[in-house]
Amino acid sequence: MKVLHLIGGGDVGGAKSHVLSLVRELGKHINVKLISFRTGAFADDARAMGINVEVVNTGTIFSDVRKVLRIVREEGYELIHSHGAKANMIAVLVKRLTGLPVVTTVHSDYRLDYLQNIFKMFSFGLINMVSLRFIDFHIAVSKNFKTMLIERKFSPQNIFTVYNGINFNQEINPLPKEEFLKKYNLKFGENDVIIGILARLDPVKGLDTFLKAANAVIKTNPTARFLIAGDGPERKSLEKKAASYGLQNNVFFLGFVNKPYDFLNSIDINTLTSLSESFPYAILEGSLLKKATISSNVGGISDLIESGINGFLFEPGDYETLAGHILTLINDPALRKKMGEKIHEKASSHFSLDNMCKTQLDIYETILLRSFRNSRSKYRYDAIISGYYGFKNIGDDAMLMAIIDNLRMYRRDLRILVLSRNPLETGLVYNVDSINRFNLLKILLIMRNSKLFINGGGSLIQDNTSTRSLIYYLGMIWLAKKMGMKVMIYANGIGPLNKEKNRKLTKKIVNRVDVITLREKLSYEELNNLKIQSPRIKVTADPAFTIIPEKIERVNQLLIDEGIDPNEQLVGISVRKWGEHEKYETTIAELADYIVEKYGMKPLFIAMHYPEDLAIIQNITSKMKNKSFVITNKPTVSEMLGIIGKTQMLIGMRLHALIFAASLGIPVVGMVYEPKVEGFMQYINQASAGHVNSLELEHMKKIVDETWENREAIKKELEKNTAVLKDKALENAKIAIEMIDEKPL
Repeated sequence: MKVLHLIGGGDVGGAKSHVLSLVRELGKHINVKLISFRTGAFADDARAMGINVEVVNTGTIFSDVRKVLRIVREEGYELIHSHGAKANMIAVLVKRLTGLPVVTTVHSDYRLDYLQNIFKMFSFGLINMVSLRFIDFHIAVSKNFKTMLIERKFSPQNIFTVYNGINFNQEINPLPKEEFLKKYNLKFGENDVIIGILARLDPVKGLDTFLKAANAVIKTNPTARFLIAGDGPERKSLEKKAASYGLQNNVFFLGFVNKPYDFLNSIDINTLTSLSESFPYAILEGSLLKKATISSNVGGISDLIESGINGFLFEPGDYETLAGHILTLINDPALRKKMGEKIHEKASSHFSLDNMCKTQLDIYETILLRSFRNSRSKYRYDAIISGYYGFKNIGDDAMLMAIIDNLRMYRRDLRILVLSRNPLETGLVYNVDSINRFNLLKILLIMRNSKLFINGGGSLIQDNTSTRSLIYYLGMIWLAKKMGMKVMIYANGIGPLNKEKNRKLTKKIVNRVDVITLREKLSYEELNNLKIQSPRIKVTADPAFTIIPEKIERVNQLLIDEGIDPNEQLVGISVRKWGEHEKYETTIAELADYIVEKYGMKPLFIAMHYPEDLAIIQNITSKMKNKSFVITNKPTVSEMLGIIGKTQMLIGMRLHALIFAASLGIPVVGMVYEPKVEGFMQYINQASAGHVNSLELEHMKKIVDETWENREAIKKELEKNTAVLKDKALENAKIAIEMIDEKPL
């Protein structure tokens, strides 16, 4: 693999550290070259690090482009990786002339890059904004920056995340604290606590917040010392502001410090006050030295710092909270030490140079593979997925998540579009392109250039909810076939179809489908009743069986946030609104009280459809005599799976609450409101308490007692059955990939 990096060459701070350390590390694995469009310290430092660097500075942009083109062609580079405004512009021109794929790293919020210079804002800044739109792939250095790009309409599946990383095994040998202070003629007391910030003195770095906090701190602790390491256009105004606060004996401006570890070794508390950031190296470098850290909650900082655990976060500009955190750490040396050790532990595990390099290499391979396939395909998307998405229903979210993950398990470069009620949220969460499910004109245009239409998992072909929803899903299938797409009904439940006209319409359209996979046998019987025989039909399993739960530490924290002891013995209960719900609300409330009184376990009510289910839950808990718990916040799919994993048994109406529990080997009792629940309980050979319209308390007690008494045998049976179902769930994705790979006749 041969990759050419382009950069302006005037970079300092985090962007410089990121590029130089990354290129040097990449050079150990691939053929990589760095072009700087300026002479000076950047190129000199690159050479000193042993990087293959060449300066291209001919005097005009056009001759620079010609020289880069010659290097690309003569040396045979396969991929261009650009950094910054000028490099991005040249990369776009080289892409147009060579057809090579281009990726750029977004090191900052490009709309804020030139706040201090109007001319540059409307020249370099504007050029960069336009260039970014013509670049194929984008790398964000934090989750927040990835979110920013998606919100600004960049394609989610062409955005990658690479966190900044440093070498935690390097020997740094910093200057001892006493010598560093002596170098700057600083005479502090032995017990004075030093608070430091390492940053360019630009408006975006929020140094006025640092000064305001310092002013507040010294009113309580006049021996606190504040060091500012860095230079920039705001230095004079900041010095005047510090003087106006009377901080001459407490705040010291050191200017540019060329050895950051010397500075960081001399301070006790490392701070960052930026209004906007990607993922600053100053925080990572401080973590290497185990420095207690306080930062504004910007960029990807929260991915490293868990406020109150391994550091403190505050909102940008909130100097009072910053001052409070500083005083807390000043007054508690043991906490400073503990937080310093914890941030070092997390940073060295997740933000190392080695991790950064491996992630970058994986991205290059994905880009080259995707670019190769795109250049040989007439299709814009490999798959369009339609379903009940963007409605805050965890069950449907689970199916979408599983479908995408399973498809990409077999083809990681797959190009996917999802039809959603909330395209922005869908794109952010699932890293796919998404459009509004009712934008028919756009859907038609995209269908003309896409290969496979997937009617995503769920009970979409039914009229129990409404005929309108049935017409929508059948209409999408009909349009896809009209546009020449292959169509797969993917792990669906079929029915109930109550109206004869709906049955006739379903038969007519579904018989045109290429492949149907079903999540249980009851749906197969319904297809037979409808006389649907033309498609290839196979009973598989719900995609949600393949989802992996969130880590236990995160799940425990979610429970704590809800006021629940993670060690509590819990029985999960999932309910929804259905029919005359007042009757079954009372029955379920009485059953929950029975569980508390007989088994000493606490009911945990779970809202799978947020916030709709919470109203029913509130009605039930208000009728109970005993204490119960409720998950009031909306967790992610993996988090909900982890929460259900903390229960000893689950009693549920919502199908995917039952599926989640069964997939984890947790005994389940179903409460049927639609045939899909009955069909699933039959499929896994587990007990049902009957239909919600006719629930009887004594019968439910009996079923719960039998399930609890036989829980160990049930767990073993579920573990055996669900292992098979997980394999069956993956068959859905295998069939879809086969259809995508099939060559048109």
